[in-house]
Amino acid sequence: MNNAFRVSASPYSPFPYPHSQVTLSTTIPFKQRQSLVLTLSFDLTPFPFNSSTATKRRRATFICAAAANQEAEESFKKTVEIDRLIDLLREANSHQLQKLVVENILAFNPTFWIRLAARTDTCKSEDDKKDYEELATTIMTVVDLVVHKTNEKIESSTDVLKAVLKPVVVVDDVGEIPWPPRDPQALTSMEKEISQREQEGQLDEGFLAEVNAQLRQAKEDGDKPGLEAMLQKVLQLYASTVLSKRTYAMKGNEVLKDEQLLETIIQAPEEEWNNILINGLTIGAGDISPEELYAVLKKRTERTLIRTEGGSYQQRILTEYLKGIETRAEEIVKVLQGKPQ
Repeated sequence: MNNAFRVSASPYSPFPYPHSQVTLSTTIPFKQRQSLVLTLSFDLTPFPFNSSTATKRRRATFICAAAANQEAEESFKKTVEIDRLIDLLREANSHQLQKLVVENILAFNPTFWIRLAARTDTCKSEDDKKDYEELATTIMTVVDLVVHKTNEKIESSTDVLKAVLKPVVVVDDVGEIPWPPRDPQALTSMEKEISQREQEGQLDEGFLAEVNAQLRQAKEDGDKPGLEAMLQKVLQLYASTVLSKRTYAMKGNEVLKDEQLLETIIQAPEEEWNNILINGLTIGAGDISPEELYAVLKKRTERTLIRTEGGSYQQRILTEYLKGIETRAEEIVKVLQGKPQ
């Protein structure tokens, strides 16, 4: 017995064109030798072409492409603007940088930091990479300072200097300022104050000019040796702090001992330089020849000249500090060689 089950096109079929059909018959055997013939009808008539629909699709595609292009163009413009700001910040001195940060405070959003990180990663030299890292740290510090100082009075250079000197300014019974200070913690407190103020970007050209003016006046007066020594110490601590911000003592996994010796001297108080030089130079008990030390000093001075504004107080103070180390090294070498100074 054969039973047939036929499926064919109907007015409600998604293929409502019965004039073009293919009939497929398949016999499926059952255990009881019954068969079921399925006749399937498929409509192969192509979907009617609608020019209006195609036009709409093309228009939609064009609009999407235009929107994508516009978005890419806007993104490119933003990147160019951020790059321009980064370049301005890199070229600015400390005072100009603070001003730029304040004027563009709303520009330091996640997009800015992502772009700055991308430029840092693509640096070809370690020096440039460190420049970007220092720039990022400085910007974050200034932004944080602006946020916390919004409702506070901005301190003048004189105010900053007074705050730096406060731990060590103790007038004795005869009205003199003793130096070195009697309290051993006073110098440590002053050093911490300088480090903190430097991180906040407050030790700018205005501050350095104020210190130099006060120092010049103290030298001219000649009756305040304690104040003169104190101001000189401020400049030494400033130079040590700034020069210690980056290290050149590591090259990959290799320790460069000549650079390491120089950085040890830079970070140490002036009173300890003699012992460090004696223990570090080959003419004493060390491994570094005087010529090697002079070479890295020259290289560090050149780097400082490149990365500071020509004629600025900062440039002069940093290079004089390095020159002071070189002079002290030459004196130690002469003493150890038994030559008259």
